[in-house]
Amino acid sequence: MSDGEGLDYASSGVDIDLEAASVASLIGALSKSVRNSGTPGAPVDLPGGFGGLVEFGDNLLALATDGVGSKLQIANELEQLAGVGIDCMAMNVNDLLCVGAEPIAFVDYVAIPKPDPAVHAALGASLSSAAARARVTLAGGETASLPGIVKELDLSGTALGWLPKDEAITGENMQAGDALIGLPSSGIHSNGFSLVRAVLEKTGADIRNPAPFSVDENRIERFTEGEVTLGEVLLNPTRIYCDPVYDLIATCRGGEGPCESEQIKGIAHITGGGLSNLLRLHDTLGYHISNPMNTLPEFDWIAQMGEVNEREMARTFNLGMGMVVIVDGSASEAVTAWLESRMSGCQAVGEVVDHGRKVTHINPNISFDHY
Repeated sequence: MSDGEGLDYASSGVDIDLEAASVASLIGALSKSVRNSGTPGAPVDLPGGFGGLVEFGDNLLALATDGVGSKLQIANELEQLAGVGIDCMAMNVNDLLCVGAEPIAFVDYVAIPKPDPAVHAALGASLSSAAARARVTLAGGETASLPGIVKELDLSGTALGWLPKDEAITGENMQAGDALIGLPSSGIHSNGFSLVRAVLEKTGADIRNPAPFSVDENRIERFTEGEVTLGEVLLNPTRIYCDPVYDLIATCRGGEGPCESEQIKGIAHITGGGLSNLLRLHDTLGYHISNPMNTLPEFDWIAQMGEVNEREMARTFNLGMGMVVIVDGSASEAVTAWLESRMSGCQAVGEVVDHGRKVTHINPNISFDHY
């Protein structure tokens, strides 16, 4: 638990440190690839783990797989599935961007207690909208009716991308003084919902009622009339960053962008783990957040109502910054302006520092030394 009677992610059922240890155990037990170097499908070593890379002739293929998570429980309760396909797509294609790949195709996996044509129609419409935003082909999928295993709808998927060989963005060439540029999130995205649901249970808040805080209606994808409801805020779809992040990568590779291609040093998707995701990019360097983006009101409400401390909030949620692009310090101003012209709210938030592998913050209560 956090200070006093406050909530934290572990007490709500998700222990990030235990998950990391479990994933490490899984990876340690995996056997090496049977594909030999120089052949299609041979593995390419990639630090960070935002996406997997394999060889494919003169190019590399990138893959990522993820799901919507317990956000689906709120969507199921409200019978509002319009955003969940977007969430699923975003959690995958945004990871591909972090290795410098262009997402090109997506397949989904739907697990349900029993078939429901209305549910499948809603999911299909949501996934079609997601594919348009991500500019990918829906290449197929699978639906499984599992009445003895699943109690309600679950949705996951896998995204495929590509990039030229030797142009992966890995973070290994970062150096002290490189700039961190933050891109705004659309809300909670698809992380931390076990803690969100714990706050709802603790407060007794009704997700069908108007949000108990001020909301900019223009950033919420509405599904009711009248005042913006708490449910609409919580279900606001995860932002897909193909535009402008892949467009930045592509224009720089083509020599027409705001910086040289090699000046884009690293990209981090701020998902579960919050700011500690930055630590996935380099083995020795650290990061200092000196100019954090403003938090969104839903995060302030969660922190207040759940009595969640500042470090736990920054460890669990994106707090208003969904992605970070790391560029050479000399290119910071030009890249920030380029991104801001395409996505309002982008800003320089800090820099890479040589103070050991840790994230520090202008708020001294927030720091991380492991992912």
